[in-house]
Amino acid sequence: MSKRKETQPISRSHTLQSHLVSPSDTNHLQTIFGGNVLAYIDEAAAIAAMRHSGEIVVTASVDSVDFHAAVKSGDLVNVEAWVASTGRTSMVVYVHVSVENPATGDMKTTTTSFVTMVAIDDQGKPAKVPAVFGETEEEKQIIELARNRKNGR
Repeated sequence: MSKRKETQPISRSHTLQSHLVSPSDTNHLQTIFGGNVLAYIDEAAAIAAMRHSGEIVVTASVDSVDFHAAVKSGDLVNVEAWVASTGRTSMVVYVHVSVENPATGDMKTTTTSFVTMVAIDDQGKPAKVPAVFGETEEEKQIIELARNRKNGR
């Protein structure tokens, strides 16, 4: 493990990215291509996992992706990610995607996802990662989401 502690707060991994959806990002219905959203999710999950572990990471699996609402050209897409649970070398990252109307500030959830990332050391081998804990009610809810998802399998 890098210079990280044995246990880290979920806030250490929090990542927020915003993207402006342009016409070239959309399909014939003028809604964003799902693959673009998936790329945003994978990138945010990787950043969150690298912040948590202090290591480079690789995507092991995209465990679930649920699309809830459409995103249109001109919308702002906000992608938030947190490491929600950990194994020995893996991290389950919860990703929440919302759409924001830039004129009104109104927001709604468009996509939620769980992605498993694995930390990799300098030799290309899986690296041990710290455990994660929540400090706020929202953070504890994110950890509980991951726990319920795992127990529901």
